[in-house]
Amino acid sequence: MVMTNNITAPRINFAKAAPKAFKALIGFDAAAREGLDPALVELVQIRSSQLNGCAYCLHMHTSDARKAGESEERLHMVAVWRDAAHFFTPEERAALALTEAVTLVSQDGVSDEVYARAAAHFDESGLARLLALIFTINTWNRIAISTAKVPGTDERASR
Repeated sequence: MVMTNNITAPRINFAKAAPKAFKALIGFDAAAREGLDPALVELVQIRSSQLNGCAYCLHMHTSDARKAGESEERLHMVAVWRDAAHFFTPEERAALALTEAVTLVSQDGVSDEVYARAAAHFDESGLARLLALIFTINTWNRIAISTAKVPGTDERASR
């Protein structure tokens, strides 16, 4: 469980302080998304952000999902997708299970069953991009949390 921080002093602007690292991460993120269904991309990013307790990224990706036409009903079900499986396709469920396993890798690792289920729905290239997407959202979550990004202040337009 993530503890709420009472931030009193401004924190580093990662993009300005480490522009090469930031630019490299943007490139990695773009390469990961390439060829993946945009709705699936948002679901993965939402679920990882929920698990990591990243309000900044959760706000950003639920907003992006809405703009892309995602239903409120499905957005509300992401956190409980296992109990609301009929809201999601088998491919989405496999991706969400893999997202949880990779995001929480220190707890139980990534089981053969979870990996095999994802591999059954994605070819090798798609599975690699899905994994890369999960890696990038976990990195973005850690940047946003560590630098105390404020939800609702999406700075992408200023890049």
